Amino acid sequence: MPPIDPPAHRSCTGIVLAAGAGSRYGKPKALAEDGAWLRAAIVALRAGGCDPVIVLLGATGPDPAVAGVPADTEWRWVADWATGLGATVRAGLRAAAEAGTRYVAFRPVDTPDIGADVVAAVLAAARVSESGLARAVFHNTPGHPVVIENKHWEAISAVAVGDAGAGSYLGGRQDMVCVTCDGLATGTDRDFPEVGAR
Repeated sequence: MPPIDPPAHRSCTGIVLAAGAGSRYGKPKALAEDGAWLRAAIVALRAGGCDPVIVLLGATGPDPAVAGVPADTEWRWVADWATGLGATVRAGLRAAAEAGTRYVAFRPVDTPDIGADVVAAVLAAARVSESGLARAVFHNTPGHPVVIENKHWEAISAVAVGDAGAGSYLGGRQDMVCVTCDGLATGTDRDFPEVGAR
């Protein structure tokens, strides 16, 4: 008997990439703006159609309270986070596999203006695509979230090593669906604190 797809509301695991040390920012970005970025990422993924939403922690340590992860949100500590982005991506794929969902959506914690409307648009595009691959694009620049169907996870895990994340697998693919989100967000990665920010 072929596997049965999960219900639509459980078809995508949302992963908040929040493991990094934020060396240019001056502290882990999970802690930025008193945790506002982290909370915004969780809300965006959840309201955009992801269930479950899982926060991946690293530099803040293995205590979710230190990072301010809400009590109703799943989390994982990536013990080898310091080896590079690849470790966090692999951890995210493992978490999605454990959740039994068909898709995974990656959203970095440092893209605070990417809301639920962007997540929903990219997830909808992936669901109707033959490739099962979709990503947000802002002013012709590839951005996040990236939604990936489970048939790609093993191949991505094999190449996500060191500082190479999913991009080393996705970059050359011609079947990636690009969803223009210019009117919804800037999609800008925030690498440095604003002057006067805490």
